[in-house]
Amino acid sequence: MNNPLVTPDPGLFIWTILTFLVLLALLAKFAWKPLLAALDQRQQMIAQAVEDAKKAREEIERVRQESAQVLNKARVDAEAIVTRAQSDASAFNEEMRQKAIADGQAIVQRAEKQIELEKNRAIKDIRRERRTLARVYTLIGEKSKAEKQAN
Repeated sequence: MNNPLVTPDPGLFIWTILTFLVLLALLAKFAWKPLLAALDQRQQMIAQAVEDAKKAREEIERVRQESAQVLNKARVDAEAIVTRAQSDASAFNEEMRQKAIADGQAIVQRAEKQIELEKNRAIKDIRRERRTLARVYTLIGEKSKAEKQAN
């Protein structure tokens, strides 16, 4: 076991510690600080991303609630419109039914008036015809009497 790497040598020991310290100082100055800065920046980016995600989640929840409110309001409005339309249709239907009844009654009244006029005209015609026939019968009767007396 005559290996110089395995046997303790105080000079090598000092040089090794000195090299380690120089390397540690160089790494601390040139590598460690930028590494820590990069890690710190990465940590800040992650924290910002988490905060942005939380804000986005809150915004999504707010928008969802607003959309639910808008949807509920739209449902209420739609129901009101349907109710109003049904009410208007019912009122229009009733109005048309009343108008049809009134029109039917007016037609019946006109027809009854027309029938009454035709009846009165027919009665007048019959009376005139009766008078005319009575005159004709009277003339025929007088002529017949005159012929009987002349015979």
